[in-house]
Amino acid sequence: MTQQRTNSAETKTVEAQNSSSLPPRGRSRWIWFLGAAVIVAVVLYLRHGSAQQAKNNADPPVRPVVVSTAAAKQGDIGVYLDALGTVTPVYTVTVTSRVQGEITQVYYREGQMVRKGDPLLEIDPRPYQAQLTQAEGQLAHDQAVLNEAKIDLERYQQAFNRNAIAKQQLDDQQQVVLQDEGTVKNDEGALANAKVNLAYTNITSPIDGRVGLRLVDPGNIVQANSTTPLVVITQLQPITVISSVAEDHLSKIQQQLRKGARLSVDAFDREQATKLASGYLLTIDNMIDTTTGTVKLKAMFPNTDGALFPSQFVNARLLVDTLHHVTLIPTPAIQRNAQGAFVYVIGPDQTASIHPVTPGATDGTMTEVQGIDAGSTVAINGFDKLQDGSKVAIRQPSQNVPQTGRPSGESSDKKGGGSTK
Repeated sequence: MTQQRTNSAETKTVEAQNSSSLPPRGRSRWIWFLGAAVIVAVVLYLRHGSAQQAKNNADPPVRPVVVSTAAAKQGDIGVYLDALGTVTPVYTVTVTSRVQGEITQVYYREGQMVRKGDPLLEIDPRPYQAQLTQAEGQLAHDQAVLNEAKIDLERYQQAFNRNAIAKQQLDDQQQVVLQDEGTVKNDEGALANAKVNLAYTNITSPIDGRVGLRLVDPGNIVQANSTTPLVVITQLQPITVISSVAEDHLSKIQQQLRKGARLSVDAFDREQATKLASGYLLTIDNMIDTTTGTVKLKAMFPNTDGALFPSQFVNARLLVDTLHHVTLIPTPAIQRNAQGAFVYVIGPDQTASIHPVTPGATDGTMTEVQGIDAGSTVAINGFDKLQDGSKVAIRQPSQNVPQTGRPSGESSDKKGGGSTK
């Protein structure tokens, strides 16, 4: 045992001597190997950590785009022409005085609706009553003179029959009678003129309509046949709207009128959001305005509720034709790009696909299109995220929010802006 320990100690001594005898270059090489191994291990560790971090930060699975949809329907739609129109009264009367005198009474109220024959103003009638009395007196006097001349003529005629007077005296008396008859006729004309002037002192409404603001007050002196108006009356029921359309549409309108069709016209407010009244096309102007290339149209409206006011600007929509059994979709569903108009059709697998369409007539929120069939489901919103082939999730309409859509082909009472293509 002592010998083995001695040998082991000798062996360790020899190894220590051998290791201490290695050159310095060998020790450096081992140090470089160890350092490189440490660097490689650190790089691998960092790469593994980055890959794990990237995996943890990866985007979640693509979610479907939430959209609202509508079904393409088959129905009827109107073809409209839009134009800016001006409300124009059928009659506008500027009342002036036909006699001179002082205004003693004003019977109307500003903005009052009056009927034909209603009193408006009164001019002092006393001077004209006096003239009437004078004319009546002069007529009575001259009628008496005429009657006396006729009596004398009858006497002369009897005397001439007995050869008691000459023929010349009888002829002279006949002329006297004719002169007196002319005088009486002149007096009758003066009497009629006096009656007319007296009637002119009581000014009445010549038409049914609405009076404007009061222009004169009692106590003012007015002149006969003056151009200064006393009151202005405009007829409101019925009333017309004059608008202009491009001459390109004239043939369409004339074609319908030749068939005897009564073309309906709707008047909308300035924002084309509210329909004010409904009427019909009355006539077309007899010439085209060459400076603008337009022709004027006049439409008649009953205006029973007074919604149309003289000189008011409105948007007139003329129904030229009605398309039957066409494909209708909501107008917001139509999108446009460089290639033209298109819609996103939602398939049974909840996938959106682009379908080119050709838009036609538009009536409010509905548009006639060609390129898709009735019954197809189209997206009406969410276009900022939709792409060809995108998965979609259809948004269910809220039960608490009333739906504003209308059946296909039904005319809109609240929306304007229809057009032809």
